[in-house]
Amino acid sequence: MHEYIFLLPIFLFLLLGVMSPGPSFILVAQTAMAKSRAEAIAVSVGMGAGATIFAVIASVGLFVLLDTVPWFYIGLKVAGGSYLCFLAFKMWRSSNESLETKSDSTKTNNGALRMFFTGLFTQLSNPKTAIVFGSVFAAFLPKYIPEYSYYLIIVSTFLIDTIWYVLVATLLSTSKAQKSYVKFKKYICRTAGTFMGVLGIKLIFIQQLP
Repeated sequence: MHEYIFLLPIFLFLLLGVMSPGPSFILVAQTAMAKSRAEAIAVSVGMGAGATIFAVIASVGLFVLLDTVPWFYIGLKVAGGSYLCFLAFKMWRSSNESLETKSDSTKTNNGALRMFFTGLFTQLSNPKTAIVFGSVFAAFLPKYIPEYSYYLIIVSTFLIDTIWYVLVATLLSTSKAQKSYVKFKKYICRTAGTFMGVLGIKLIFIQQLP
C-alpha cells in the first residue's frame, strides 16, 4: 500500500479546501437552520457530487481547456456568479417571510431533490475549482500512477465533501440552532445573502485567469 502514500497530501488539501468558508458552507448552514435536516443533507450530497465532477474533469485533463481558453473560462465564471447572485436574492427575499412547516412527506421529498440540485449547481458555480483540482493533481501525482489511483481520488473527493457538509448540516439543524434562527431569521438571511452576493459579484467581475 506504500505506493499510494502520495494520496495523503491530496486528501489533506481537499479536506482543508472544503472546510474553508464559501458559498457552499453558507448554503448548507442556511438550509440546515431554515428548512429540514433531510434537505440540508440533500444539499450536502449535491456538494459532494459537484466536487466529484470537478475531480473527474481534472483527472481527464479538461481543466487545461479552462486554463487555455479565456472566453470559455470567463463565460462559466459569469454564469456561476450570476447563479450565486440569484441565490443571494432568494435569501434576502426570504428574510421577511414566515417559516413554513412541512408536514407533507411528498413536499419534503420534492424539497430534498430540489435542494440536491441546488447544492450541485452551487458547487459547480465556480469553474476555477476544476483548475485548482488540476493544479493539485499536477503537484502531487507521481509520474507513474498506481492502478486505481484516480478511482480512489474520485471516491474520496465525494466522501470528504459530503461527510463534512453532512456534519455541518447535522450540527446546525438541531432544535437549539433552529430556535436561534427563528429569533434572528431576518439578520441571518440578510447576512448570508450579502456574503453570497459578494462572492457572486466577485466571481463575475474579477476575471483574471489563475
